[in-house]
Amino acid sequence: MVMGGRREKTKRLLRGQGRGAKRRGNANFRRTGETSGNERKMIGQNKGARPANLRRSNERALLGLLMRLGVASRSDLAKASGMSQPTAGKITAELMKLGIVQEIEEPVSGPNGRPGESAPLGRPGRMLCLNRDQPRFLGIELDVEETRVAALPIAPTAEQSWSIVFATPSHPEAWQKRLRQELKKFPHQDLWGALVSVPGIVDEKNGQVLYSPNLHWSEGARLPDLIREVCGLPVLLVQEIRALALGHLAAHPECDGFLLVDFGYGVGGAIVEGGKLYSSPLPLHGELGHTPVPGNQRICGCGARGCVETLLSRPGMLASFAAAHPDQPRTFAALAGQIRSQGLEAWLIESLDTLSSIIAGALNVLGLRQVVLTGCLNELPPAVTQRLADGIQRGALWARFGQVTCELAPRRRAIGLAAVGLDRLVVPSGHQPGWRGRDLGHSRKNAASRARRSRLPAARQKLS
Repeated sequence: MVMGGRREKTKRLLRGQGRGAKRRGNANFRRTGETSGNERKMIGQNKGARPANLRRSNERALLGLLMRLGVASRSDLAKASGMSQPTAGKITAELMKLGIVQEIEEPVSGPNGRPGESAPLGRPGRMLCLNRDQPRFLGIELDVEETRVAALPIAPTAEQSWSIVFATPSHPEAWQKRLRQELKKFPHQDLWGALVSVPGIVDEKNGQVLYSPNLHWSEGARLPDLIREVCGLPVLLVQEIRALALGHLAAHPECDGFLLVDFGYGVGGAIVEGGKLYSSPLPLHGELGHTPVPGNQRICGCGARGCVETLLSRPGMLASFAAAHPDQPRTFAALAGQIRSQGLEAWLIESLDTLSSIIAGALNVLGLRQVVLTGCLNELPPAVTQRLADGIQRGALWARFGQVTCELAPRRRAIGLAAVGLDRLVVPSGHQPGWRGRDLGHSRKNAASRARRSRLPAARQKLS
């Protein structure tokens, strides 16, 4: 049978990779067939592996493949993962029952992949994909100026529209109060967890903002506790630029290594290597914006003087524009209009060349050849990003031997948050408990039971 469209793409991805081949997953999923230190220890024990842990490992393998392929058949998944078809079928059936995976009818096109041609005879194939329809997570974007909230499926097909948007208050109690008010009109009781994008230096493992140059009140606040008190869900914090990188990776799984640089209230980066986020021993990643620039006397929100983000963040560019044109409105639209009519001015050229050297240096250290640019820099005329890309080409060593690319991309924060939810809440690695549908109900019943028991002694004392 000759197939076209997405089915043919899946066949090309799988071609040449037989049973047992190592496959790369998406988001934080490891390569299929590879194991972490804990899992290798577990597999190497004389007592043998626990069935529950083996099942979790197999689930992660199949879900990682679906994240990479988008749509695949059961036989495709069995072949790529190295599992037997009965094992793969049993696992996918369970994942479908939980609402993690859904079955769709893949439309079959003609022999040349064009609609309108006569399709091959026979029953259309039933394909599998991650659930795109049913909301599973509460997504929250905590930004310097605005907070956004949305219910997210496991696999959003495009950047999610945020159902709730409100101005971010200046202290945690007011923020929690406003979030509580907004969630009263937002159904969230049946969701599996809350995924929160936050700026700054974030200890994702312990759920703590260590330092936030542009949102200092979040440092002393226990954000997971504040949110859990409002919605009653497990809470994960995700550093905002890392969420963007995961979103780009989910949308373009073939881009298995890149440096994402985002421009907003600050300038930050995130690194993807080998199809997964790079993680260092410290909860500090890609802080390009805090590289000092000689001669720059501006005070940064981090307390230092001369950080490059004071020049090329949105506030930084507007400050430079206002200094050069005090008679013009201090808006991004006015800045873009000035560039279109007069071209790049000296202050902007100097700032872009400085940042291009910083990014090129990062590529040389990391051994990467692809840069992805997101955020407000993309709102300016193409001459701006072209100047930055040319400077990166000049400074990147790999450009002497091969190709270094610099591309513009939209922010895909919601998609990245959903990828974190799947990886760390639904099917976490190792021995971590999973907050899936089959676990969530029991956990809530146990929590309610504990709450009732805690009230009994006080009630008895009052009666006596």
